[in-house]
Amino acid sequence: MSAYFWEDVQVGDVFQGPGITVADAHLISWAGLTGDWTSLHLDAEYAAGTPFGERVAHGPLTLSLSLGLLTQTGVFGNVVAWLGLDEVRATAPVRIGDTIRPVAEVAGVRPSRKPDRGVWTFAYRTLNQREETVLTFTSGFLIRRRTG
Repeated sequence: MSAYFWEDVQVGDVFQGPGITVADAHLISWAGLTGDWTSLHLDAEYAAGTPFGERVAHGPLTLSLSLGLLTQTGVFGNVVAWLGLDEVRATAPVRIGDTIRPVAEVAGVRPSRKPDRGVWTFAYRTLNQREETVLTFTSGFLIRRRTG
């Protein structure tokens, strides 16, 4: 279990996850898991003719990697439930060979209807190796309270 309970974070706290270099295998694995076999992600000849000039990662793959990488900080050890996503924006392509990492700022902390739980809302930015933002979104989590 994480040392983080609902009471342990406040608006403005920032958590940074580790990075991962996106490889061809990520795109192929994602396509296989989801059925998203879009040519932009998997067909080099097709992608060469797009504005990107090459294959790029699936947006939902980038989002999932961002969520997963932040779990490695240990902040989510007391999660009761994931509540969802809002305001998802892909702001730049993620190319094969790019290294991405999530930075998440606590944007909201509020009690829930149950006294043993509270809600955290994080505002995520996913950055590439050049510190460019490639994805933004918010995500909410139901968290155990230390008291209640």
